[in-house]
Amino acid sequence: MPEMPEVEGLVEFLRGRITGLRIDKATVSAINALKTYDPPLTALVGTTVVGVERHGKFVDVATEGGIHLIFHLAKAGWLRWYDALPATVIKPGKTPIALRVGFDDGAGFDLTEAGTKKSLAVYAVRSPDEVPGIARLGPDPLSPGFDRAAFGALLEGRRTQIKGVLRDQSIIAGVGNAYSDEILHVAKMSPYALAANLSAEEVDRLFAAMTATLAEAITEARGKPPADLKDAKRRGMRVHGRRGEACPVCGDEVRSVFFADNSLEYCPTCQTGGKLLADRRLSRLLK
Repeated sequence: MPEMPEVEGLVEFLRGRITGLRIDKATVSAINALKTYDPPLTALVGTTVVGVERHGKFVDVATEGGIHLIFHLAKAGWLRWYDALPATVIKPGKTPIALRVGFDDGAGFDLTEAGTKKSLAVYAVRSPDEVPGIARLGPDPLSPGFDRAAFGALLEGRRTQIKGVLRDQSIIAGVGNAYSDEILHVAKMSPYALAANLSAEEVDRLFAAMTATLAEAITEARGKPPADLKDAKRRGMRVHGRRGEACPVCGDEVRSVFFADNSLEYCPTCQTGGKLLADRRLSRLLK
């Protein structure tokens, strides 16, 4: 799933490439991906792009007509960029393409989604706050006003595992499964530590790990075309997606815990005092 660093990379790429261009085509081929009907998507055609921004994991393409094209790539979505948009006709149900957008210089992009579970979402709205997922977002962890004190206040009283807190978009915007694993590894913290039980020193360590990990990943994503962003993300992972490999810090074996539709990765030596966390498919979690 694309998370804050990859989405920020997409936003910076699009901002530099499409700002000032006129939208000549906006076609949905997966009707379930379009979540709004007023204004219609066709209202974007003929308008000029005036900016591209990020809200959590949402991409917001703003136009001079006051209409925003907003999309969320979900778990298996991605953006495919073309310097020359293909002229082939998209056949609904016969392609992974959910949306095609073309510009007056001949360039454009497709939003694609792999797999059978379709969660990619496209919106045409007059204000970003009309998108429910954006309206519910918590603070961006790299925004100038979000400091250690603000982070600590979000954790107070939450009898929730810290892995879930980091992933909850209504608490902190932009972090998902992969970067929460990375942040917790850097912080040397169990994914099952309760947020409310963290000491002041642990909150300090977690905040520093979160801001440093995300900032480094954004720096790595910066300047890369969309086709290279996912591979750059994989290469930068220390534990996520690296089950069975050696921890880059201590050399212990990276372990996984599997859930219904995803998994987490962690280092027992660095994060859980050597304890193995039980596989949720087979038994209860070890405390």
